[in-house]
Amino acid sequence: MSRPTGATAVPTDSHTTAPPRGPVHERAVEGFGTVRITPVDPERDAALIHGWATQERAVFWGMGSMDVREVREVYAHMDTLATHHAFLVHRDGEPVALLQTYDPAEDRVGLCYEVRPGDLGAHLLLAPAAGAGETGFTGRLAAAILEYLLADPDWRRIVVEPDARNEKAIARMLRTGFERGPEIVLPAVGLPQVSLPEKRARLAFLRREAVTG
Repeated sequence: MSRPTGATAVPTDSHTTAPPRGPVHERAVEGFGTVRITPVDPERDAALIHGWATQERAVFWGMGSMDVREVREVYAHMDTLATHHAFLVHRDGEPVALLQTYDPAEDRVGLCYEVRPGDLGAHLLLAPAAGAGETGFTGRLAAAILEYLLADPDWRRIVVEPDARNEKAIARMLRTGFERGPEIVLPAVGLPQVSLPEKRARLAFLRREAVTG
């Protein structure tokens, strides 16, 4: 789950109420710690996200040339949308990842495949030092996040579309249980905060049944 299309996706409704600032999900995972997922606060979290997204390791996230103000504007705009949302994922109180979710039917990826009812798009950016050297960290964190995403029975399938060159992210998703989909070309779009160029991406899908049995 990578690349921030959700942060800069095609806007549809800019007059909806922003999500609450309190935790939307919190769960103690035995042997791992307490995972807490909270909505991004653009004012509070822009500098943190900027620090993560502008590192070379995050080149496929697509925000490497932005300054803190531009990052704040991107997430402030997303905060007005009903179809795209951003969250910080914490482990025992420490932020370890940025999670973004979106409605594929209201995103440029929806032009590249047949969107099904119950599809939910997702992107995940790990913090630079998140779980460094800890065996199984990414897999356990991803499992906790998927539990949150699939807590709503309306979501039947998770859709991701990382950069086709991001072999590490693609391999990680396949290990998590995603099924490899086709390579697609995401069309260029111009948005209020940033323009997204055309790019090649790899679709992958995780059906609810693969996680919940």
